[in-house]
Amino acid sequence: MNKIAVVGTGNVGMAYAYALVNSNLKVDELILIDVDNKKALGQAMDLSHCALYVDSNMIIKAGSYTDCSDANIVVITAGVNQKPNESRLELATRNNQIIKSITSKVVASGFDGIFLVATNPVDVMTYMVRKYSNFKTSRVIGSGTTIDTARLSYLLSTKLNVNPRDIHVYMLGEHGDSAFMAGSSAKVGALDLEDIMLKSDLKQMENKVKRLPYKIIDLKGETSYAVGSCLLKITKAIINDENAVICVSAPYNGVYMGMPSVINSNGIKGVMKVKITGEEAYKLDESKQILKETISKLEE
Repeated sequence: MNKIAVVGTGNVGMAYAYALVNSNLKVDELILIDVDNKKALGQAMDLSHCALYVDSNMIIKAGSYTDCSDANIVVITAGVNQKPNESRLELATRNNQIIKSITSKVVASGFDGIFLVATNPVDVMTYMVRKYSNFKTSRVIGSGTTIDTARLSYLLSTKLNVNPRDIHVYMLGEHGDSAFMAGSSAKVGALDLEDIMLKSDLKQMENKVKRLPYKIIDLKGETSYAVGSCLLKITKAIINDENAVICVSAPYNGVYMGMPSVINSNGIKGVMKVKITGEEAYKLDESKQILKETISKLEE
């Protein structure tokens, strides 16, 4: 039996839950957990009423942390929202205590599955979940730069009029302002991306990807649908044992950060090495140092 628990029934948690219900993924039970139990109950009832029109017999209900004991995956989306013009890293202190409390309660239930983290700043919060849970690094995954990569692929696909699935490119590093495009290894079909686009245009597109979430937050107050789909992509790779390569937040040189990783039913099978230039290696190290400094402040 496949069972998933979602901690946090806000915009991201419910975007993910709705995507899950409308997928063909074989999940038998979905548990919604929130500090506001009435809200979780209402969300569960609302989702359950989709049953007639979706191809799913999933049992959906509001629950508590004890329900995590036999879950395959616990998805953590709970946390305070990012304010307009606030960086994800500024969220770290505010969300750290929430993550600590959630993780300890999930582990206390006897949970022995895989943590999937979306709470921002996601790389730092994923690192803290691993620390507080004491789970193997392979069993703690963050959404990382999955969403940044999706945004970049979308922009490139509209620019080049090519299906985004045929664009093979990654945004690496922190899910935040220090993320960067691994342009030297990017391909469109069998063509090198840098052979068909100017580096100056690619740089502008990279910067646009990093500005997009701030723009969306300014317009509607939050981002949710795309990250919900990203979480579903990772969930599918776990449930279906796909060995899929996804740019998740994974362990890398003492931190968690966005790196293409092989995901299967055991979690992170391995982190892939990406061929990068010296300049890109510098950016990767810079991103790592930013994350290390943030983690160090939380651990003081």
